[in-house]
Amino acid sequence: MLEAQAKFNSSELLEKIHVGTSNTFQWQGKEIPVAAVPWQAPVTGSIYGVVFNFKAQRDGFEKYFTQKPYLAPPKRPVMYIKPRNTVNAHLQPIPVPKHVDALEMNGTLGVVIGRDATNVMYSEAMDYVKGYTIVNDVTVPHDSMYRPQIYNKVRDGFCPTGPWIIDKNQISSISSLKIATYINGSIVHESRLDCLIRPIEQLIQDVTSFMTLFAGDMLLVGLPHAAPTAAIGDRVTITIDQMGSLENQLVEEEAYQPGGERK
Repeated sequence: MLEAQAKFNSSELLEKIHVGTSNTFQWQGKEIPVAAVPWQAPVTGSIYGVVFNFKAQRDGFEKYFTQKPYLAPPKRPVMYIKPRNTVNAHLQPIPVPKHVDALEMNGTLGVVIGRDATNVMYSEAMDYVKGYTIVNDVTVPHDSMYRPQIYNKVRDGFCPTGPWIIDKNQISSISSLKIATYINGSIVHESRLDCLIRPIEQLIQDVTSFMTLFAGDMLLVGLPHAAPTAAIGDRVTITIDQMGSLENQLVEEEAYQPGGERK
């Protein structure tokens, strides 16, 4: 089993647990069903996303980069923020705003920062990583990636994360892992972490060259190309090899309250 950290019940602190390939985890010597626990998102800091970092997504936009408003391909990471109100947890509902038929399910990897990072060199970048978690970067579908349209990405509950953080030393080759998205039990999308234009080390170097990442912050490595959409009632599961699965169901906005509670 792999060492991980998680928040569940009413805990304010990350708990050390062990997870495997079954639907249970070990905590304080007990075997506990994953579905029996009220999970909290295991992240505590700011969440930063990046677009055009999966090769397929960048290739899909290549023809637009010479046109307005882009005029040239991006030279630095194109970033956005998923603020605190977006944070959501495993097995909690995702709200669908009124007048929106479906939402994009952007399954991706979250890199959790372990200590404050400024002007980090590529060769030292992994020293600043605490571990990894699964993220669904939920988005209202839109066409433009120019200065990502924040109101489509920062709605309440739009960043399910977890269920846990896998210690970085537990995964020997993060670039070899596959991300898969399932809707109602059927696989609808796959991407691989060896298809990143900027690998994790390069991403950390580039980002920390102009801003500090603090311990507890999380970097999302990129968005998949042609992300699938889901509608009210759909159950969405994001899996990453060796890391487990993140599951949520879409509900009407009126049936959701911040914190993952139903009215």
